[in-house]
Amino acid sequence: MKRALIVVDMQKDFVDGALANPMAEKIVPLVQAKIKSAKKNHLLIFTRDTHDPEYLETEEGKNLPVVHCVAGTPGWQVIDELWPYLADAAVILDKETFGSSGLLDYLRKMKGIEEVELVGLCTDICVISNALLVKAALPNAHVKVDARCCAGVTAESHDTALAAMRACHIEVLGQGEEPWRE
Repeated sequence: MKRALIVVDMQKDFVDGALANPMAEKIVPLVQAKIKSAKKNHLLIFTRDTHDPEYLETEEGKNLPVVHCVAGTPGWQVIDELWPYLADAAVILDKETFGSSGLLDYLRKMKGIEEVELVGLCTDICVISNALLVKAALPNAHVKVDARCCAGVTAESHDTALAAMRACHIEVLGQGEEPWRE
């Protein structure tokens, strides 16, 4: 079976930078373990939220007026703990909005992917957007999200996103077991 693991936006600005979130910090060891165990038998894909210096002038910037993940800055980089796994990635996709059309194109070109798992940040914005795109690109693949390896802007919005994904036939693993719930 051909499988893919998509690591969504595990970048410094979301963990301990401009949009720091203590929940995000707590999932890092679990994401690291997930990648370590999956890299032998999964296609490993990373996404990076990527903006330019004029971010505040964009539609997103008008709704979320916090400059973050500007290409080439330290906050745009994947967190240090995951840096060693970038060499194992099949692809690193930069995306300028929540969902990655590049991911959609990439997955459509890959033949025979039967299972896709997503982990990362933020559950209620980029994880859900990309999970739904994966479901659209690969309608017959089994798509799942590991809630233990995700964090939302808030616990409530995380849970709402998981419920929405479940309603769209995306399997949700580990809800209620997230390390930040302790």
